[in-house]
This record gives sequence, structure tokens and C-alpha cells, in this order.
Amino acid sequence: MTFEELTLNVEKALAEIRPFLQSDGGDISLISVEEESVTVRLEGACVGCSVNQMTLKSGVEMTIKKYAPQIQNVINIGG
Repeated sequence: MTFEELTLNVEKALAEIRPFLQSDGGDISLISVEEESVTVRLEGACVGCSVNQMTLKSGVEMTIKKYAPQIQNVINIGG
């Protein structure tokens, strides 16, 4: 998979999960894609949410890995 394909797949994953975040007043932005890691920024209501780490791991990371299995880490840089 080329870097462009990897980035496109990560963007597809975020597009899949974004409506769920937005329905709770939050959002997510893609900051960067590396070989094995993705950096995102949880925004809006997600910033102060007590379960945002669970959302990041079980929602965002799981969805990204479905589209791009080589991704090992998803990092939130905060909002």
C-alpha cells in the first residue's frame, strides 16, 4: 500500500466514525499519518469527555485498523 492509499484509507475510517462523534457534539481531525501510527485531534465535546480514551481506542483505533491494518498506534494530541 502506498502512502497515498494509506492516508486515503485512514480518511475513510475517520469519515465512518465522524457522524457518531458529531452526534455527541464532538469531532475528529487527522493531523498526520506515519508508517505505523496516526495522529488525530479529538475536538468539541470529545475534549472534556471522561470516556474519550475509550472512544479513541475502541472506536477510532479499531475503525482505522479495519481500513489500514498496518497502523499500530492512534495518538490524540488533544484539542
